[in-house]
Amino acid sequence: MNGPVDKAFRQRVTITLEDDIDISRGDMIVKVGNQPKQEQEFDVMICWMSDRPMQVGGKYALKHTSRDARCIIKEVKYKININTLQKMEDDNNIGLNDIGRITIRTTVPMFIDGYRKNRNTGSLILVDEATNNTVGAGMIV
Repeated sequence: MNGPVDKAFRQRVTITLEDDIDISRGDMIVKVGNQPKQEQEFDVMICWMSDRPMQVGGKYALKHTSRDARCIIKEVKYKININTLQKMEDDNNIGLNDIGRITIRTTVPMFIDGYRKNRNTGSLILVDEATNNTVGAGMIV
């Protein structure tokens, strides 16, 4: 091809493995020694994007790479004061445009990295299942 490639252009790929391994959408093939962690409970720096405040114990849909799962907000560790960048450990209410560190638990194990290591496997979004609105964008810590 000559010139820039259109980002909308997608190519299907078929991979034939030597061993009989059951893999499907959402599974990863990674370089030896560079495997992501497999976790069901992990911390996330979240930016809340909904008028409805985050609910500790609330259930949300989670989208991570090409995988979908459900999760529950286990804990708010702290909120960031966006004017001073100080941690506010005494205010655990996360509302519109707030940033905080939370712990989530997923219904299935997720292959994750910290955002600093790999922004693709270190980021996620949370979706309100009732409205299908994106309510949070997060970086895995």
